[in-house]
Amino acid sequence: MKRRPVLAIALRQYYLLRGSPTRALPIVIWVAVDIILWGFISRYLNSVSSARINFTATLLGAVLFWDFFIRVMQGVTLTFFEDVWSRNFINIFATPLLISEYLLGLVLSSIATSAAALAVMLLMAIALFGLKFLALGALLVPFLLLLFLFGIALGVLACAMVLRLGPVSEWLVWPIPALLSPFVGVFYPITVLPAWMQVVSRALPPSYVFGSMRSVLAGHGYSGGELLAGFGLALLDIVLASWVFTRVYRNAVRTGLLARYSAESAG
Repeated sequence: MKRRPVLAIALRQYYLLRGSPTRALPIVIWVAVDIILWGFISRYLNSVSSARINFTATLLGAVLFWDFFIRVMQGVTLTFFEDVWSRNFINIFATPLLISEYLLGLVLSSIATSAAALAVMLLMAIALFGLKFLALGALLVPFLLLLFLFGIALGVLACAMVLRLGPVSEWLVWPIPALLSPFVGVFYPITVLPAWMQVVSRALPPSYVFGSMRSVLAGHGYSGGELLAGFGLALLDIVLASWVFTRVYRNAVRTGLLARYSAESAG
């Protein structure tokens, strides 16, 4: 694996963002809207609730974590979609580019865009609503890392789905975070879910982050074993997603699908 092809994939995305504000602005606009909306909801709940709960920390902190996960996933998929929209696959894979190099380029692009979104969210949440994000201490690192790993896995899997089904399946990618959110307990503990939903939750790494976050903020500590289980699941998801993408790509090359890639479904 060579470094220059990986950097070239990320550099192309950088040039696209630099030359087109319409591509760059959505990275921060939607997270800013979420922070403002949930910030005022949290402030209102703090003013009317007699419960000894800091809604700013629990709700706004959960929104910040979840938005970070979404930006990581979309950082991968949007870089991939640029090649879909520009019909650029033949140009890319006519070069001696490895699949691993291409995927690492997508990941590198995601790191840059998600870091920018995280910085905007933190600045707004702290400056406007007094979110004491550092109250989580050193746990911030494993929490964010776990969400990052799962976001990468889900982004790669979504790219494989679009590569297999065609560009018309792009609309299936955008609702994925919303479909997962009830299972991972972004705003509530998964113990309130039906038994079958709890089984699904245990297979999703973000559920361990949000459960641990609420436990720490409530003063009950966290389970290191559960966090390790979450990391194990996230790493397994990355391996499986990369394997699926590789298989789909090889099938696309073998069947000529890559050359016929168009705006219609690949069937």
